[in-house]
Amino acid sequence: MGTSRTQEQAGINGGQRLDAQNCEMEAVEADAPKTLVGYSTISRHDTIDDLYIPIQRPSPPPPHQTVRLAVRRNLGPKELKRAPSAAPRPIEPIAVPDLPESYHRVPEPTCPSMTNLLTWSSSPPPKFASSSLVSGFARRILVLATASICNPTIMTSTIASCALRSAGRVSLSSGSRVTMAPLRGMARAAVVARRTSRRGYVTETKRDNAQVETAIKLDKSAFSNIPPPGAPSNAKVSPMAEVLKQAAVMDEGQRPIYLDMQATTPVDPRVLDAMMPFYVGAYGNPHSRTHAYGWESEKAVEDAREHIAKLIGADSKEIIFTSGATESNNMSIKGVARFFGRSGKKKHIITTQTEHKCVLDSCRHLQDEGFEVTYLPVQNNGLIRMEDLEAAIRPETALVSVMTVNNEIGVIQPIEEIGKLCRSKKIFFHTDAAQAVGKIPLDVNAMNIDLMSISSHKIYGPKGIGACYVRRRPRVRLDPLITGGGQERGLRSGTLAPSLVAGFGEACRIAKLEMSYDTKRIKYLSDRLLNGLLSMEHTTQNGAHDSFYPGCVNVSFAYVEGESLLMALKDIALSSGSACTSASLEPSYVLRALGNSDESAHSSIRFGIGRFTTEAEIDYVLKAVQERVTFLRELSPLWELVQEGIDLNTIQWSQH
Repeated sequence: MGTSRTQEQAGINGGQRLDAQNCEMEAVEADAPKTLVGYSTISRHDTIDDLYIPIQRPSPPPPHQTVRLAVRRNLGPKELKRAPSAAPRPIEPIAVPDLPESYHRVPEPTCPSMTNLLTWSSSPPPKFASSSLVSGFARRILVLATASICNPTIMTSTIASCALRSAGRVSLSSGSRVTMAPLRGMARAAVVARRTSRRGYVTETKRDNAQVETAIKLDKSAFSNIPPPGAPSNAKVSPMAEVLKQAAVMDEGQRPIYLDMQATTPVDPRVLDAMMPFYVGAYGNPHSRTHAYGWESEKAVEDAREHIAKLIGADSKEIIFTSGATESNNMSIKGVARFFGRSGKKKHIITTQTEHKCVLDSCRHLQDEGFEVTYLPVQNNGLIRMEDLEAAIRPETALVSVMTVNNEIGVIQPIEEIGKLCRSKKIFFHTDAAQAVGKIPLDVNAMNIDLMSISSHKIYGPKGIGACYVRRRPRVRLDPLITGGGQERGLRSGTLAPSLVAGFGEACRIAKLEMSYDTKRIKYLSDRLLNGLLSMEHTTQNGAHDSFYPGCVNVSFAYVEGESLLMALKDIALSSGSACTSASLEPSYVLRALGNSDESAHSSIRFGIGRFTTEAEIDYVLKAVQERVTFLRELSPLWELVQEGIDLNTIQWSQH
């Protein structure tokens, strides 16, 4: 039989093999309606206008020549084979209602039940503007649509009920896919199509879901109410439309420059690619051992565990997944203290005054339970004295907890020396390495670390997932905080989220691979920023100048309130301290521990530099900070006195 015009334009003929993510598409000539397969590339970086796709109205094909594309899963590439003709029941055409003359509306993906439907006939799908931040999975969503074109003026489409499941599975890597049989029940598509046209979205069951339908209708209505360019400012705009407008404005480059990498980091696009399959196709419980869905999720979890272990020089069996570094810190400190404190002989803990809030609060809770805690002071550069640590150790000391990189001033503590001392005294050593893992080289064996807290969202991974390294030899015993199903060696029960774990593992893999390059680049940008800031008069860097992570720069601007400077720098996302305590107007306890005055602590700003920071952004920040610090100082009467050479310490201020 001859090849139809639509076949030729779609690049499909006789025995041609199409490879879409290691899946085969078999072209079958049969007396069936026409099914087309396409890729939807709509992403968060496409503008609102991109949601309308121009299409061509094709001429109707000969009634005896129609094509059905069946998708079947295959682990290896094979040549297309001509399948026997199938004769499903005829499908009733359904007209697409209320469309503009030359556009086919693509529904906004407002819930998991919707797919980005892209139907074309005489030409391949249009290409969207590419972006480095567009998820590869978003470009690979496979959409199956059954169309019956009866006349040149009506475009019809129906959707198979298994489209969502197929779209998710074919996007998986070949090593983690499960077997998928060819699509069945093509005749059933007619019923699904009728419901689709009535509901406005794809449903896989007959259950009524009024809430989802209502939300979708509201979102569609909101999208429709977006005023066109040039519309008056008082035009009706729904909340959803306002969000879309803001997203479009932000994509045009009007978002603030992000320099708050110690609070969180953006998700690396490669990490997002690794996560997306587990939201659609690989949705199995990783603890289910009786079917392939559980096996593939379990494999992804174990692969991620291996990547995390390699990053810190550990064994994969020593990695315990948690919800984040805060839980890991609580589990390490409270778990070890309570396990060894039951005997009454090991009820002493040592930490520092500049630890993260969750470490200090954990120690205070243990004090309420009868434990003794020693809070070591730090020098004015933020480093502890090894002599103070050694003097604080007692026979009843169970644990020493010192963070690797400080989250406010970036100071790197002498972790290797601390670990060596603790090992010689047979004391467990815990370190909060949330700001260090993936940024500086770490080896738990070389540094004699027994417990380590790790966070995913500090290294360009997803939020809500972290890990705790727990040494096996010599074995560290601790009481679990969360009990239940016995997951994670019984130390942290609860079902893991494979998507978050996979993203965490991918973030660690990338960090290990690119650490050398990232370190050099961030050091260059940090030096550029620091030299420019310190060139201003009456500015000082907080913390050790020769032992700090370059991506964390903390500077005090004398005679300027830090909060006022932050308000003046609304075009730059900065912080005056820890994100966990930045809501408080109290001066930073970390800077107070360094010996800074309240005025100096209040005038400090933290600059965070990361993988995606550019040199142009650093130059812009330097110029903006210099201009606005100068402006704010000119408003201060203290600055005028300083300019006149008056020592403010000699002034006797009157009290009211």
